[in-house]
Amino acid sequence: MTHPARDFGAAHLRPLRHQRLWIGVWVFGWLLCIALSLISPPDLPETPPLTDKIGHLLAYGVLAAWAVQLFASRRALVASLLALIALGVLLELAQAELTAVRKADPRDALANTLGVLLGGALVFTPVRKALSSLEKRWRF
Repeated sequence: MTHPARDFGAAHLRPLRHQRLWIGVWVFGWLLCIALSLISPPDLPETPPLTDKIGHLLAYGVLAAWAVQLFASRRALVASLLALIALGVLLELAQAELTAVRKADPRDALANTLGVLLGGALVFTPVRKALSSLEKRWRF
Protein backbone atom coordinates (compact mmCIF):
# COMPACT_ATOMS: atom_id res chain seq x y z
CA MET A 1 0.00 0.00 0.00
CA THR A 2 1.33 3.45 -0.89
CA HIS A 3 1.39 6.45 1.37
CA PRO A 4 -1.44 8.96 0.66
CA ALA A 5 0.90 11.97 0.74
CA ARG A 6 3.15 10.34 -1.84
CA ASP A 7 0.13 9.60 -4.01
CA PHE A 8 -0.93 13.25 -3.75
CA GLY A 9 2.52 14.46 -4.75
CA ALA A 10 2.76 12.12 -7.68
CA ALA A 11 -0.69 12.96 -8.93
CA HIS A 12 -0.87 16.70 -8.30
CA LEU A 13 2.61 18.22 -8.19
CA ARG A 14 4.87 18.92 -11.12
CA PRO A 15 7.91 16.64 -11.19
CA LEU A 16 10.55 19.05 -9.93
CA ARG A 17 13.98 18.03 -8.75
CA HIS A 18 13.86 20.36 -5.74
CA GLN A 19 10.16 20.02 -5.00
CA ARG A 20 10.47 20.54 -1.24
CA LEU A 21 12.51 23.71 -1.73
CA TRP A 22 9.98 25.22 -4.15
CA ILE A 23 7.04 24.31 -1.92
CA GLY A 24 8.94 25.83 1.01
CA VAL A 25 9.41 29.07 -0.92
CA TRP A 26 5.67 29.14 -1.65
CA VAL A 27 4.75 28.49 1.99
CA PHE A 28 7.21 31.19 3.07
CA GLY A 29 5.40 33.57 0.69
CA TRP A 30 2.09 32.73 2.36
CA LEU A 31 3.55 33.32 5.83
CA LEU A 32 5.16 36.58 4.77
CA CYS A 33 1.88 37.76 3.27
CA ILE A 34 0.02 36.90 6.48
CA ALA A 35 2.60 38.60 8.70
CA LEU A 36 2.79 41.77 6.60
CA SER A 37 -1.00 41.98 6.53
CA LEU A 38 -1.34 41.85 10.31
CA ILE A 39 1.63 43.80 11.68
CA SER A 40 1.62 47.56 12.13
CA PRO A 41 2.20 49.20 8.78
CA PRO A 42 5.54 51.00 8.49
CA ASP A 43 5.64 54.76 8.21
CA LEU A 44 6.08 55.36 4.52
CA PRO A 45 6.36 58.59 2.59
CA GLU A 46 3.29 59.79 0.72
CA THR A 47 2.66 57.57 -2.31
CA PRO A 48 0.45 58.02 -5.36
CA PRO A 49 -3.13 56.79 -5.04
CA LEU A 50 -3.68 53.05 -5.51
CA THR A 51 0.00 52.22 -4.94
CA ASP A 52 -0.90 49.84 -2.13
CA LYS A 53 -3.48 48.15 -4.39
CA ILE A 54 -0.74 47.46 -6.93
CA GLY A 55 1.31 45.93 -4.12
CA HIS A 56 -1.60 43.66 -3.18
CA LEU A 57 -2.11 42.66 -6.81
CA LEU A 58 1.59 41.85 -7.25
CA ALA A 59 1.93 39.91 -3.99
CA TYR A 60 -1.04 37.66 -4.68
CA GLY A 61 -0.11 37.44 -8.35
CA VAL A 62 3.32 36.09 -7.44
CA LEU A 63 1.84 33.55 -5.02
CA ALA A 64 -0.62 32.38 -7.69
CA ALA A 65 2.07 32.25 -10.38
CA TRP A 66 4.19 30.14 -8.03
CA ALA A 67 1.24 27.77 -7.56
CA VAL A 68 1.07 27.42 -11.34
CA GLN A 69 4.70 26.30 -11.23
CA LEU A 70 4.04 23.74 -8.49
CA PHE A 71 0.73 22.08 -9.30
CA ALA A 72 0.28 19.87 -12.34
CA SER A 73 -3.35 18.86 -11.86
CA ARG A 74 -6.18 21.24 -12.53
CA ARG A 75 -7.87 20.23 -9.29
CA ALA A 76 -4.85 21.06 -7.11
CA LEU A 77 -4.20 24.32 -8.92
CA VAL A 78 -7.80 25.49 -8.65
CA ALA A 79 -7.84 24.54 -4.95
CA SER A 80 -4.64 26.50 -4.32
CA LEU A 81 -5.96 29.55 -6.19
CA LEU A 82 -9.26 29.45 -4.30
CA ALA A 83 -7.30 29.16 -1.05
CA LEU A 84 -5.30 32.26 -1.98
CA ILE A 85 -8.50 34.19 -2.72
CA ALA A 86 -9.90 33.07 0.64
CA LEU A 87 -6.66 34.14 2.33
CA GLY A 88 -6.91 37.61 0.82
CA VAL A 89 -10.49 38.06 1.97
CA LEU A 90 -9.93 36.55 5.42
CA LEU A 91 -6.87 38.70 6.06
CA GLU A 92 -8.89 41.81 5.31
CA LEU A 93 -11.49 40.68 7.83
CA ALA A 94 -8.75 39.81 10.32
CA GLN A 95 -7.27 43.29 9.98
CA ALA A 96 -10.57 44.76 11.14
CA GLU A 97 -11.21 42.25 13.91
CA LEU A 98 -7.78 41.31 15.24
CA THR A 99 -5.73 44.49 14.97
CA ALA A 100 -6.13 48.00 16.26
CA VAL A 101 -3.76 49.48 13.68
CA ARG A 102 -5.25 48.09 10.46
CA LYS A 103 -8.55 48.57 8.69
CA ALA A 104 -10.37 46.21 6.37
CA ASP A 105 -10.54 47.51 2.82
CA PRO A 106 -12.71 45.66 0.30
CA ARG A 107 -10.57 47.19 -2.48
CA ASP A 108 -7.55 45.35 -1.05
CA ALA A 109 -9.50 42.07 -1.17
CA LEU A 110 -10.43 42.87 -4.78
CA ALA A 111 -6.80 43.62 -5.66
CA ASN A 112 -5.74 40.36 -3.99
CA THR A 113 -8.32 38.43 -6.00
CA LEU A 114 -7.33 40.09 -9.28
CA GLY A 115 -3.70 39.23 -8.53
CA VAL A 116 -4.64 35.57 -8.00
CA LEU A 117 -6.58 35.52 -11.27
CA LEU A 118 -3.74 37.15 -13.22
CA GLY A 119 -1.08 34.89 -11.70
CA GLY A 120 -3.29 31.85 -12.24
CA ALA A 121 -3.83 32.81 -15.88
CA LEU A 122 -0.16 31.99 -16.51
CA VAL A 123 -1.27 28.36 -16.65
CA PHE A 124 -2.41 29.12 -20.21
CA THR A 125 1.05 30.32 -21.26
CA PRO A 126 4.45 28.67 -21.69
CA VAL A 127 5.47 30.38 -18.43
CA ARG A 128 3.62 27.60 -16.58
CA LYS A 129 6.74 25.43 -16.85
CA ALA A 130 9.34 28.11 -16.12
CA LEU A 131 10.50 26.47 -12.89
CA SER A 132 10.95 23.10 -14.62
CA SER A 133 12.92 24.81 -17.38
CA LEU A 134 15.05 26.63 -14.83
CA GLU A 135 15.94 23.38 -13.10
CA LYS A 136 16.89 21.75 -16.39
CA ARG A 137 18.92 24.72 -17.60
CA TRP A 138 20.86 25.29 -14.39
CA ARG A 139 21.10 21.60 -13.45
CA PHE A 140 21.05 22.24 -9.73
